[in-house]
Amino acid sequence: MVDVENILVLGAGLMGSGIAQVSLMAGYNVTLVDIKQEFVDKGASGVENGIKKLESKGKLGEGVTADDIMARLSKSISLEDAVKNADIVIEAVVERMDIKKQVCKTVMDNGPDHVIFASNTSTMSITEIGKDSGAPDRVCGMHFFNPVPLMRLIEVIRGEDTSDDTFEKTMAIAETLPCLRGDRYIAPVLKDRPGFIVNRMNAPVQIYLSWCFDQAAKKGLDWAQLDADAGGKMPMPPCMLTDFVGIDTMVHVMNYYKETLSPDFEPGETITKLNEEGNLGQKTGKGFYDWSEGKDPIKSKIKEAEPAGLFDLFTTFAIMLNEGCRILDEGIASGYKIIDDANMAGMNAPGPFGAGKKNYEDWSKLLDNLADKTGKDYFRPIELMKTGGFKKMRK
Repeated sequence: MVDVENILVLGAGLMGSGIAQVSLMAGYNVTLVDIKQEFVDKGASGVENGIKKLESKGKLGEGVTADDIMARLSKSISLEDAVKNADIVIEAVVERMDIKKQVCKTVMDNGPDHVIFASNTSTMSITEIGKDSGAPDRVCGMHFFNPVPLMRLIEVIRGEDTSDDTFEKTMAIAETLPCLRGDRYIAPVLKDRPGFIVNRMNAPVQIYLSWCFDQAAKKGLDWAQLDADAGGKMPMPPCMLTDFVGIDTMVHVMNYYKETLSPDFEPGETITKLNEEGNLGQKTGKGFYDWSEGKDPIKSKIKEAEPAGLFDLFTTFAIMLNEGCRILDEGIASGYKIIDDANMAGMNAPGPFGAGKKNYEDWSKLLDNLADKTGKDYFRPIELMKTGGFKKMRK
């Protein structure tokens, strides 16, 4: 194990309690911190339930009990006090820059002079979080995917000021954290750019989906017809998936990328209207579909629907390949194998480069046509994709 004994997890919600659980399972002493005792108690209870479940299945290892593991968990509502003996703080608080900057500064002001602050943000700039902390060289990103014990991917992100020592130590800590479904995969993110690797590569697919939704609405088609276009080849087709994730989430994410990547991410009329009406999908009972009777009637409806001929699965792969090439071009990842492997570990879906090596010429034409058709120039293939230059950038 790396020379780290004490991990402080800041934020006791779903992500924080998951991070605390895998940190305990790796053998670290863990302190769970939040602003209210009830939050900390609820998070600790979630950790205990997860570990007791594993104990009941005999998955904790020879002679190890849940009580042994839980004995290494402490709770606190005072970050200033709890951080005094922390080697690393993994932050999983609300996605607000002012709060992240504030807790980062508190950690650096009160923690030992070797403490690392690792943010679990999925969108925010690591550089900005650490900028005014007094020790930006000891700030990095550690982006987990939900649920933490089951999803294999952790992206470790280097901010502009992150030192080599901080980055390497955080990579090494991430490697020690177990995953209950297969081997943990750690993706080094070499530049602090919006979306990092996996979320960034999948982001522009949302421009395409939003356009498809608007086209279906203009043609007066049933949403099941659009979903029938997927031909059962996706775990969840576009409208159903958007309902499941939350229409408000899609709008929020697209607005973020509109500000940070391109105006072409402007959310379309359909999702904007649903969002304003409060029809946010499964969580509100209504979005594209009525969820009052569960998902089985929706699945049946999609199965029986006549395809709309709007949504094309290969187009999403072409879009992802182009964005993957941007990730390589910007130096965010050192090679396409990391990008493909990270997508599989974080999304349970293959990345685009395997198929892209054979299809990049056809897919480049497809994207040029898509840009013409949609008026979204962000779809245009970049040089690295058009020329197939990415094929030389495996590692």
